[in-house]
Amino acid sequence: MKLDTFKHGFGLPYMPTNSLDEYWRPGVIKALRHQDWAKTDIRERINLAAWQEAVADLPRDPYVNLRWKRMSWLALNDQGDVEDMGQCPMAQGGAFNDAESMADRLRYYDPLTEEFLARPDVKAFVRAWARIWGISAHEPILMQITGVRGEGSVDPLQGQGIHADGCKALSIMVLNRENVSGAENHLYADRAGMQPLVDVTLDPGDILHLRDDRLFHSVDGIEQLDSGAPFERFIIIINSRFVDDFQNRMLRRHFPEAVLNEG
Repeated sequence: MKLDTFKHGFGLPYMPTNSLDEYWRPGVIKALRHQDWAKTDIRERINLAAWQEAVADLPRDPYVNLRWKRMSWLALNDQGDVEDMGQCPMAQGGAFNDAESMADRLRYYDPLTEEFLARPDVKAFVRAWARIWGISAHEPILMQITGVRGEGSVDPLQGQGIHADGCKALSIMVLNRENVSGAENHLYADRAGMQPLVDVTLDPGDILHLRDDRLFHSVDGIEQLDSGAPFERFIIIINSRFVDDFQNRMLRRHFPEAVLNEG
């Protein structure tokens, strides 16, 4: 099933906002509640061109070929402000990530830049994202900028296939998509892919929310459209409430006072 929903909306100009109840387009929260996923866009809420500039200085991923990446652990404080929690490795157990280059390994990445995290529209996005998922103060939120660039073709998942990320709250937003064919997202009710739910191609500024503990997802390979220019596709991944014991152990070790989804 192809779907392109939630195109209707506020018609407002871009503006940073503290009105979290008005951040998301009508129908998003209801859709997420009833079908465990929702697609919308936040182009009216952020300066997308400024966010895209964060892609320019991403370091190469030391664990995955042809990928670039930064990530930071964030949390809301008791006043509802967004804070950088500091360093903690990414840790995905083999039950959630069976790619040889990533499974059951501690992966360390450079953090998102201070300039990016200080942006009012970035802070507003994180607060609004936490609100839609009911994330409370001191719950770790992982925010990544990651993606691929190059020539020819590439598997953006690097062998993960149909998978879950090991959390309850997950959203994927496309930052840029240049000279790209493919990269269609697929959602399934089962890991074997026998129960497909929806196929979605995300454009820059589009965001896909999904309950990662109930659904599985994948993305098609990327093909270079024009052989005379490289392709590039970068995304933001933001997630929280981990059900992966491996990740929770690392979070407890690095952030002893954090509120975790344990047990």
